[in-house]
Amino acid sequence: MGAGDGFRAPAAVISAGLLSVLGLSWFWSLLALLGVYLCSGGWRFLYVAACTIKRDLVGLCILLRVKFFMHHYIRTRSTVPSIFAQRVALHPDKAALVEESTGEVWSFSELDRRSNTVAQWAVAQGWRSGDVVAVFMESRPLMVVLWLGLAKVGVEPALINFNLRRDSLMHCMGVSGARGMVFGAELLDAVLEVKESLSSLSLFCTGSSPAESLDSLSAQNLDDLLASSPDTPPAVTHSKGFNDRLFYIYTSGTTGLPKAAIIVHSRYYRIAAFGYYSFGLGPDDVVYCCLPLYHSAGNIVGVGQCMLHGLTVVIRRKFSASRFWDDCVKYNCTVVQYIGEICRYLLSQPVRPSESRHQVRVAMGNGLRPNVWEDFMKRFNIKRIGEFYGATECNCSLANMDNKVGACGFNSVILPSVYPIRLLRADEDSMELIRDSRGLCVPCKPGEPGIIVGRINPHDPLRRFDGYANQEATNKKISHNVFKQGDSAYVSGDLMVMDELGYVYFRDRGGDTFRWRGENVSTTEVEGILSALLNQTDVAVYGVSVPGVEGKAGMAAIVDVTNDFNCETFLRDVQNALPSYARPVFLRLSPEVDKTGDRNRVMLSFPPYFLCFPQTHTVNNYPKFNGKNAMTNKCFTCIGHC
Repeated sequence: MGAGDGFRAPAAVISAGLLSVLGLSWFWSLLALLGVYLCSGGWRFLYVAACTIKRDLVGLCILLRVKFFMHHYIRTRSTVPSIFAQRVALHPDKAALVEESTGEVWSFSELDRRSNTVAQWAVAQGWRSGDVVAVFMESRPLMVVLWLGLAKVGVEPALINFNLRRDSLMHCMGVSGARGMVFGAELLDAVLEVKESLSSLSLFCTGSSPAESLDSLSAQNLDDLLASSPDTPPAVTHSKGFNDRLFYIYTSGTTGLPKAAIIVHSRYYRIAAFGYYSFGLGPDDVVYCCLPLYHSAGNIVGVGQCMLHGLTVVIRRKFSASRFWDDCVKYNCTVVQYIGEICRYLLSQPVRPSESRHQVRVAMGNGLRPNVWEDFMKRFNIKRIGEFYGATECNCSLANMDNKVGACGFNSVILPSVYPIRLLRADEDSMELIRDSRGLCVPCKPGEPGIIVGRINPHDPLRRFDGYANQEATNKKISHNVFKQGDSAYVSGDLMVMDELGYVYFRDRGGDTFRWRGENVSTTEVEGILSALLNQTDVAVYGVSVPGVEGKAGMAAIVDVTNDFNCETFLRDVQNALPSYARPVFLRLSPEVDKTGDRNRVMLSFPPYFLCFPQTHTVNNYPKFNGKNAMTNKCFTCIGHC
């Protein structure tokens, strides 16, 4: 559809009015005008409108509904805890959260009381509204209790990725400005590794830990403290409203080390509410969440349905392909969450009775590849796929509301101004937005890849961009003079394609980031860590596509002038320094590394080594791939599970 099509409809109305003034009846005026309109190419607009009007009206109704509630909560200065209190009053004895590992069921009233003990404990520690406390533990209901209780007195939790270790862990602690840390006993070793750097913080451990280890950290047993803390609502009040800070979630973004994205109460509501209404959820649904709660997908899209809409959420600490459908049957789950890899893992499992006995009707998540989509729906009898797009901090989220295979959402072609996001042309190498002669950005045509951006309006809860704890990082994500002179927009850095009907398809991540195992991997961060492990040797890290696998696998190109690289030591150090998803899958060794060019093309004359095979003494014992020794399907399958 050409750019002029959007102006044909208004021009047609004006022309019809002129014909009527000249004495023709409205009927003949409209009939003549329709003929002119169709002959001039306007039929494409009518075709698009006919194909998308139902979808667009459904989307508009959802948008208006969410916006209405958000404005209501802004006026009443509501918060996530106060909205949750309404759910507690409606059904205090209903199951709120279920801990899969123990089978323990937490009712809404129990969740409320337990979070009150956390709030009372926080006040007793001397923490006040605006203070930050880090939460570092594996996913379970207690993590929800902690952030909810802290939020009741205005304290802001920083939810730390439990895979992080050493420098990455301390970086996240530092950027949050945390005054204290609560950690799970399962992560005691990770905390002990950085205990010297935590000496200024108040430390609290939940779970069974050796007393001598806690003593060495000067850490207190949180379970004992909460057991003696009152479970009544805290007397301390705070002045926070709907647009004030709730907690921090870390995101790699497109450059550098992880950034602490600011999640305000209204953003939490917006993300959860769009999931609820877009995918047709209801109060009787039971959500199965096996995604980490340090990410927005698990803690907001999933747990948010409990907090804000009164659904029951089953929390599993870690995904298990063999137990997935058994859990769904056991807990009568009707909604499941996924990232793309989960669906592929489930399809690779042998057929089991539970996969046809479950009651799941909706699967919601992101990263589901088109060639897996239909097979997943057919084999497991899933009626609806709720694919969505949206970085934790972005203002240009999308949702697939009508099962369009492969699409992560849509934007109306006939009413584009209702939701002001755009795909803009960008330079292929630098990923910088391309400008026209007026200095404004250039919109993409249908089928043309571009960067998705969202116009910023600080007065509109759907259009605001709250940014990060670091203002410099916030400024880097904002571009000015985008749609018109004087405006500003959030620039995602993600490459998308929109078709003629407005459906949007994810293509790639821009900037110095790639996605692997459901996590964003910062090449800058990994390069810095690997270089430090190798005594400041030059390193280039980039993502490479692997057939049949979602995302991109990490490739590390390392300078090795003397040919004495010790792979065994390198792998051991990498395992200690990086979480599993950030460790390189491939390794290239060469006399030099060009870090100024396209990293997907550098070093191609030096074949890679595949690092997922069993460890041996020298790098030369690892499988080496080149034109004569191509990777086999068995290798690709191994990569898919390494």
